[in-house]
Amino acid sequence: MKRIVVNIDRLVLKGFRFEDRHAIAQGLQEQLTRLLAEPGIAERMAGLGDVPRLRTKAISIPHEASPRQVGKVTADGIGKGLAR
Repeated sequence: MKRIVVNIDRLVLKGFRFEDRHAIAQGLQEQLTRLLAEPGIAERMAGLGDVPRLRTKAISIPHEASPRQVGKVTADGIGKGLAR
């Protein structure tokens, strides 16, 4: 079994309430954990090597999204960026 280590040095949240930062980070962490646990993802990521910066397409977040959903949608966008 391969091991994936993800380090997020800084999470910049512009346009969000200060008090929502923990819920956003939690949603991001939970969804990334799910995505990175999918079968075959470790092998695909091993082919990428070190990725100092991942560019993704624009991520659309619904206005009514809860802070936790914001993190989840963001993680989904990251997942799609890894799949490219």
